[in-house]
Amino acid sequence: MKLLLDPTRCQGYGLCQEAAATLIDLDEFGYASVRSRELQPTDLAAASDAVGRCPNTALRLGK
Repeated sequence: MKLLLDPTRCQGYGLCQEAAATLIDLDEFGYASVRSRELQPTDLAAASDAVGRCPNTALRLGK
């Protein structure tokens, strides 16, 4: 499973990083970047929470 980011949809709210701080970094303007796309089983809950919190659907889980 992978955590995928569409950077063109990110508006810099930072809610995803609050949910998954070990998976997502924010730049100086608050825009997200994914640290590692390949998720460990222990990361799935946090990644799913981050996807659900994004108001612009910039994040998704995929294969």
